[in-house]
Amino acid sequence: MPLRLPPLRERREDIPLLVGHFAAKHATRFGRAIARIDRRTLKLLESYDWPGNVRELENLVERAVILSRNGTLRVDRDAMPGAALTGDVDAQLQATERSAIEAALGATGGRVAGPNGAAMRLGLPPSTLDFRIRRLGINKFRYRADSAIGARPRRK
Repeated sequence: MPLRLPPLRERREDIPLLVGHFAAKHATRFGRAIARIDRRTLKLLESYDWPGNVRELENLVERAVILSRNGTLRVDRDAMPGAALTGDVDAQLQATERSAIEAALGATGGRVAGPNGAAMRLGLPPSTLDFRIRRLGINKFRYRADSAIGARPRRK
């Protein structure tokens, strides 16, 4: 006798009940108090298609319980599985990486390796930092020239 269990996206009215159940279950498990579920969170969860079905919902609620504050369960749109992130993530990561490397090079006078080098500040092996500097097209010698004020002039 075949049983057909419709997917969660066809049973959206079950989502608030399931969220409440999973929130209570994981709140007990982690010793957290969840007094209420944010209304926007419920609307967001009800509007999602849930390709992973009920297990995916439970995993999301479990993470939300762990991150919850003040007894309110909230889920951000960015935390949704497969949610489209705003902007180009790779470009944002590269810009962040570039600024961190440039700041470290500026603070160390362009020195990459050694106890006072940028690699030590960033917690990276010097070879990894050199690779990233080349990949990002950063001129590490520019930082040596900037910090050489008062130093002897370089030969041409």
